[in-house]
Amino acid sequence: MEIDPRRLRFLLAVARYGGVLAAADELAVTASAVSQQIGRLEQETGQALITRTPTGSVLTPAGLTLAEAAEDVERALAVARTRLLQDEGGVTGTVRIGGFQSFLTTILSPALSDWRERHPGLRIETVEAEEDELLRALRAGHLDGIAVELDAGTDAGAPRGTNDTPLLDEPWKLVVPSGVLLNTEVVDFGRMALPWLGVDPTAANAKAVGRVQKILGGESSSAHTFYSFENALALVAAGEGVTLVPSLALERLSTDGVDVLDVPGLGMRRIVLRTLRRGGSTVLDTVVGLVREASASFTYEPSGDD
Repeated sequence: MEIDPRRLRFLLAVARYGGVLAAADELAVTASAVSQQIGRLEQETGQALITRTPTGSVLTPAGLTLAEAAEDVERALAVARTRLLQDEGGVTGTVRIGGFQSFLTTILSPALSDWRERHPGLRIETVEAEEDELLRALRAGHLDGIAVELDAGTDAGAPRGTNDTPLLDEPWKLVVPSGVLLNTEVVDFGRMALPWLGVDPTAANAKAVGRVQKILGGESSSAHTFYSFENALALVAAGEGVTLVPSLALERLSTDGVDVLDVPGLGMRRIVLRTLRRGGSTVLDTVVGLVREASASFTYEPSGDD
């Protein structure tokens, strides 16, 4: 089996944007060109890679495997580009990156000192704020890029005029009060008799909770509504309900009093770096590469005694 790696970007675009037409728009080619490249990939692999549905295109298991390989290739090229730019030694300027707490504290801030050593002429500034505020600042030119969290199972592509660079896909975790399940391999909401905590509609996991609740069942709580994951964990530890939390958020929060479960079908949280769709900038490209490199090195190590 010999696969032309140049075709992988077409499959990856279909995976990210949910269909051939959306992928064609993102890649600035015709839908026919995308279909042709996917077809040739299917010939090269001898397997069907996508299944067309009334609402878009869904990757087959073989397609998902190949899309993951495409992401690895894309990530490796981004890291190589960053190192090549570093070797040039001439990257100077200021780049402002906005984001949410768990991303900034776990991925970006710990890398800043290393980046200063590697690029003495490069200054990276960070801003923490809510997504709507960050997006307004990006469009106004006050920020160069923003980290955005998405539910990979429900969110569409980047808004018009912007580009999303994938940084990290991480599994959603089901968080329940410690000891509430005798068998953590079987989640039975009927026996657990605990509601889903209410989620502020603007919170990161609102779409994910709604999607997973339809799969696993269970009622929604009218007593509590949370926005921050720290508050969510406190409510779960108090026995007030259950919810979904991503691995990255769990990295620096105490999990005392809760059990963190991997359950099939929870899906993934996707973190992307959103930038305006403008001409290339060596300084911004360098920072995008650095952020991707730092994101790729993240591994979840839970705190607490769960």
